[in-house]
Amino acid sequence: MRHVRTPRGFVQLLAGAEVPPSRSAAGQFHAASTKLGFAANVFAGTALLNLYCRSRCLREAQQLFDEMPEKSSVTWSSLIYGHARSRDPGLAVEAFGRMVRAGASPTASAMSSVLVACARMEDAGIGAMLHGVALKCGVCGSSSVVVGTVLVDMYAKCHDVSAARRVLEETEEKNVATFTALVSGFASARKPLDAMVLVREMQQSGVAPNVMTYSSLLSSFASPEDLDHGRQAHCAVVKKGLEHNPYVLSTLLTMYSKCGSLEDFRKVQTAVSCQDQVSLNSVISGLSSLGRGDEAFHQFMVMRRNGADTDVFTFASMLKAIGNSSSLLEGRQVHALILKTGHESGVNVQNGLISMYARHGEIGESTDVFASVRAPDLVSWNSLLSGYAQHGYGQEVVQVFEQMRRLNVQPDHTTFLLVLTACSRVGLVDKGLEYFNLMKTDGFLAGARQEHYVCIVDLLGRAGHLREAESLVHDMPIEPGVSVYRALLSACQIHGNLEIAIRVSAHLIKLYPHDSSAHVQLSKAFAGDGHWGSAAEVREAMAGKGIVKNPAWSCVEGQMQVA
Repeated sequence: MRHVRTPRGFVQLLAGAEVPPSRSAAGQFHAASTKLGFAANVFAGTALLNLYCRSRCLREAQQLFDEMPEKSSVTWSSLIYGHARSRDPGLAVEAFGRMVRAGASPTASAMSSVLVACARMEDAGIGAMLHGVALKCGVCGSSSVVVGTVLVDMYAKCHDVSAARRVLEETEEKNVATFTALVSGFASARKPLDAMVLVREMQQSGVAPNVMTYSSLLSSFASPEDLDHGRQAHCAVVKKGLEHNPYVLSTLLTMYSKCGSLEDFRKVQTAVSCQDQVSLNSVISGLSSLGRGDEAFHQFMVMRRNGADTDVFTFASMLKAIGNSSSLLEGRQVHALILKTGHESGVNVQNGLISMYARHGEIGESTDVFASVRAPDLVSWNSLLSGYAQHGYGQEVVQVFEQMRRLNVQPDHTTFLLVLTACSRVGLVDKGLEYFNLMKTDGFLAGARQEHYVCIVDLLGRAGHLREAESLVHDMPIEPGVSVYRALLSACQIHGNLEIAIRVSAHLIKLYPHDSSAHVQLSKAFAGDGHWGSAAEVREAMAGKGIVKNPAWSCVEGQMQVA
């Protein structure tokens, strides 16, 4: 048509293209631009560059950008936008640096995009430097609520909620997205009380919370101690009439499952539609977290019969539920269904398969799945380590961990916990102490947590080094918890060290006076050393306090089939 014969008409044509455009469509527009003689026009070139970025054709976008004889600030912004949402967000930071060096003035759009890249990289250092650039260029003042919001989001996702809070307070113009970004940051940082206070401040300032705000607030409640506050937030959601929103419904299910309230979970579950895939995934995941593996599997079968869609999240949740149960047959059936539906290449599904097979003792199949993962992430490595550690393959755990170090895979607290547990179970005392010290000396992590000290106390205790274990407990930089004392007391019972057992049990009973394990283990320690009268006195003291030992139990599960 005639209006397409001009650069302006071409730009208007690209603006009306399908969203997101296909790769072939973007290539056809590029060919038309060249044929019409618009290759040197900065407006047509920028519109075409933006089209490539929207279609995620970043290689073609970069090539087009490099060939453009003239570039505007909008051109640079389009390229940075594309890279910020690519698999390598660091390229957006590099492009922004080239933009500044080329003398182009950073726009609010370019600044927002490069800050999104920093958030994805979780690099607060680069984000802080870009914050300084934004202040110098005047693009993050009251005139740009978007940049202020992205700054809050960037700091929050980089785990610096204090900086995010300061930016929020300094931002003159705030909207619902600005507040929600920080609420989400508090949720990720496990600070539910701060999230609640912020939502209250938000309402007092005249900004009404939306669905995303309440979803973020609800996700901050993730332990039994948060249950009452979670119920209060649920009441606010009901008052606003948002309780049937699929995303809010999904978050409510997740919240109650993490808080351990099966009763509240059931009430919310009744509102889930048989075709609501997001909420059904949360039901399966929640039932798994609540230890209801059979019900999760039944829900999965109902979901299949009703024709509801299944995706990688469905299968990942289902594999977790099966991994927590004692039946492997259902796991193999679900694995076959994953292969049938073409979801076997998703890393979340692969991680679920690694964990599921490992939990059921099928280490060979777990290892085979791990070997098929094209780009294993930390969860993949930890899942494999967990399988080896759970079934006593201590040497294999050490080998896998050393392989991670050679490949420069950064371990986390879970990785070290698995490695220390394996070393403890197979008696690798020297290796366990080496890795424990590695946490502090090589700067992997900020330091050991309570659970790591439990492993080391157990490691030393199993090897009979009770004096060293007791000394370690006394020298802990954090207050020893009940698990630490239990590990040491158990070792005293095994090795018959009554002297240390009496001291440890005194600490344990002081922390938890009604805990049955301390009394039972102390009684066994007395009995093992031949002090039957003292053992009987401990048992009588238990009865006098009304303390009853919880009985052990076991179960046998039936079999189900995937429809």
